[in-house]
Amino acid sequence: MMKASISKSEILGKVAAPSSKSYTIRGLICAALANGKSEILVPLASDDTIAAISVLKKVGINISKQKTSWKVEGGVFHAPTSDLFCGDSAATLRFMTAIGVIIPGVCPLTAGASLSRRPVKVLVDALNMLGVKCSSKGDFPPVRMESGKFRGGTTSLPGNISSQYVSSLLHIAPFATEEMTINLTTPLESRPYVMMTLDMMESFGINVAFDGYLDTFGVLPQKYKPTKYKVEGDWSSASYLIALGALAGEVTVDNLDMESLQGDRMLVRFLKDMGVPVTTGRNSIIVRQAKLKAIKADLSDCIDPLPTMAVLAATAEGTSEFTGVERARIKESDRVTAVKEGLQRMGIRVRDDANRLRVTGGKPIGTVIDSKSDHRIAMAFSSLGAVVGDTIINQAECVAKTYPEFWEVFKNLGGKVEIDGK
Repeated sequence: MMKASISKSEILGKVAAPSSKSYTIRGLICAALANGKSEILVPLASDDTIAAISVLKKVGINISKQKTSWKVEGGVFHAPTSDLFCGDSAATLRFMTAIGVIIPGVCPLTAGASLSRRPVKVLVDALNMLGVKCSSKGDFPPVRMESGKFRGGTTSLPGNISSQYVSSLLHIAPFATEEMTINLTTPLESRPYVMMTLDMMESFGINVAFDGYLDTFGVLPQKYKPTKYKVEGDWSSASYLIALGALAGEVTVDNLDMESLQGDRMLVRFLKDMGVPVTTGRNSIIVRQAKLKAIKADLSDCIDPLPTMAVLAATAEGTSEFTGVERARIKESDRVTAVKEGLQRMGIRVRDDANRLRVTGGKPIGTVIDSKSDHRIAMAFSSLGAVVGDTIINQAECVAKTYPEFWEVFKNLGGKVEIDGK
């Protein structure tokens, strides 16, 4: 188990945001579904994306990794000869659950310890409505998919548990022999992630009809077309670097699309509301340390920055309130509880209920943070650790899930950190 010991730091520097994990995995999936050769430019190499590659290779997709691109030869699947282990990549498991319907034979999808605690039955039930043979172990993985006739038709599912369920169904819908309709029974949360899926599918030649509320989707039979796709920078990973600047100095982050569909781009607005000096360029953002003020923010469409917003609120004047946080309880960890426990150990007053988190700013102190092996908890608390010092992040290796270079980047920006005492 890796331990990161963080001392008070003066942060100053410039860094490029890593490529988007969400777009990289969606690109791999769409390229695998296209009959021919595609290329994913500047992809993210991390635990989650490597898990996706591993699973796709086991079902017949040829993927060759070049220095700055991945070449994918898709369209022809074969039955796997062993379990398809998805690691802790929820997107990989959920997307492959639906794709299993067009893969010959049986697809047994298994998961790592963290992902095995995350629900999948809603997606399984939605597929069963379409006549697909799909089962799970109660609410959770493993999942077993069997190939068969995929006629399409109508299915329904709630929109407030995981947007990945919707994206999974959208990915496979063009392969139905008749039009497929997806109806959401509750309002969609994390809407930007579904928009990202629709955007990626359009890049690969697939058109989806949907209404303005994103609660009904219609997909006619179509074929994915091979393409070259350049992956943009990841706003989720950039949020920790941006928070580092707001709390402990000044940071410039390049490789960010200011018009991105990524919901975590809302962080820029939140920072401005908290009084942070923010300068944006065409593809970059500069953030400077400032005295922060409390904020009220609805995170329904951008749940991943919850730990980032919470650590910022810990030093702000007043009590911040974050709503729409219930889904954060079924991520790699119960992030609401993990944030609450960490901030309380730092001497910060925190209150929570099912869908709300309140953080009263103060003077946090250094302590030992249990990251719960959750990359977003580890990276968010590292930003706060740079301000208060004497902070230890346990299970610090978990950042490799989405940002393997994080601790090196942290050091390059002036962050004082020792990994396992080195």
